[in-house]
Amino acid sequence: MEITFERFLASLYMTGMMQLGLMHEQGMPPQVDLMGARQSIDTLSLLKEKTKGNLTPKEENLLQNALYELRMAYVEVTNAIAKNAQQVPAAK
Repeated sequence: MEITFERFLASLYMTGMMQLGLMHEQGMPPQVDLMGARQSIDTLSLLKEKTKGNLTPKEENLLQNALYELRMAYVEVTNAIAKNAQQVPAAK
């Protein structure tokens, strides 16, 4: 299978979603890796900056959508973790 820019972006997107625990292998529990997810988001952001003006409209749209979805998912996951941490009673 030939690697295309769209497949490369999809791979980074899926990696980010897995790192956020929102996608996982069947039969395996989701695992959250916030630092890895942040790095995936930063990588896509860097690609967006460095490829500006060199992408087809389809590629640019895919990149923008992937970044938006990952950023929103990152916020949701970190907010859920923070909320759960606040609900855990402090040890006495």
